[in-house]
Amino acid sequence: MPRRPPASVQGDLFEVEVRRDEAPVAKSPLDGRVGAALVDEMTRELAGRLQAAFGQRLHLGTSSWYFPGWAGLVWDQRPYSESDLSRHGLAAYARHALLRTVSLDRTFYRAINAATYAGLARQTADDFRFVVKAPAEITDAVLRVTDSGAPLQDNPFFLDARRALALVVQPAVEGLGDKLGALVFQISPLPASWLRNGNALLDRFGALWRAVVPAMPSSALTALELRDARMLTPRLMAHLAQHGVRYCVGLHDRMPPAASQMQAAHAAGAGDFICRWNLHQGLRYNQAKAQWAPFDRLQAPDVQTREALARAVVAALAEGHRAFVTINNKAEGSAPLSVIELAKAILREAGVAASAPCSVNP
Repeated sequence: MPRRPPASVQGDLFEVEVRRDEAPVAKSPLDGRVGAALVDEMTRELAGRLQAAFGQRLHLGTSSWYFPGWAGLVWDQRPYSESDLSRHGLAAYARHALLRTVSLDRTFYRAINAATYAGLARQTADDFRFVVKAPAEITDAVLRVTDSGAPLQDNPFFLDARRALALVVQPAVEGLGDKLGALVFQISPLPASWLRNGNALLDRFGALWRAVVPAMPSSALTALELRDARMLTPRLMAHLAQHGVRYCVGLHDRMPPAASQMQAAHAAGAGDFICRWNLHQGLRYNQAKAQWAPFDRLQAPDVQTREALARAVVAALAEGHRAFVTINNKAEGSAPLSVIELAKAILREAGVAASAPCSVNP
């Protein structure tokens, strides 16, 4: 079956409806259904050192939170289903000392409404921030066959500004408020016709940014993530800088390594750093999932990528900016354990001792 825009938003381009049929995922910040794991002394100390050094400007986290294999890492040892964790696990996740953000990847597949965002926000503390992915019906240039992902036909709503405002910007801003950390437009692999027509693509991007950026809270980032290495050009980075949009370093098998992407992104200028570490180089999602589930240990430690990220994070924080890094289980095998190792690398890069407070706040 083809993946098409949902029926509730297939009306005229200038008459966009927003879904009203979803209820908040929880009515209370702590519904008691999912217990949090006991955080060990080492992890608490890491969190304390990061807090002392960077205040609340560093947000580390994972891509979603519904994994039963995180028992003992994020959840207590009781057996939970993916459904239980998806609906009720965020409050326990947000109690983890190091997990101060999460990437809402579900919004890439289906837009959610303001009430659902608000239900998520109520499960988290004031310093928690959400990284929201814009829906594929806005960020994919083609409609795709559901099972295979093969392109079916052109998407008439690709980078449509009015649709972006109605489906993701307005609901996320209303529901999350100050807890909206970043809105990421991840562009799916583009057909050759778009890659050959750079001017038309930049014009379409420009119209999107002119609508979205002013509608976002001043504290929230608007960011672009790529799945085509050919798009990573100085011209695109200059375009993003012109419109106040950050480049999101998207670590994926289709893209260059972290250091290469960060070097290219320098053309967009200094500012807040954002990265989504999605996938280990050389693997596909299904391959990593099959090999590494249930995601309870590091399977393929990638020290080089961690160190590159640590350098970029510390550089941004030392200049007074913020940093957001979310990590997928398919990056190294277990996202919570990757966060812990990245936290250690950041402290080493910053020269923060494990036993003495140090601040690099400007």
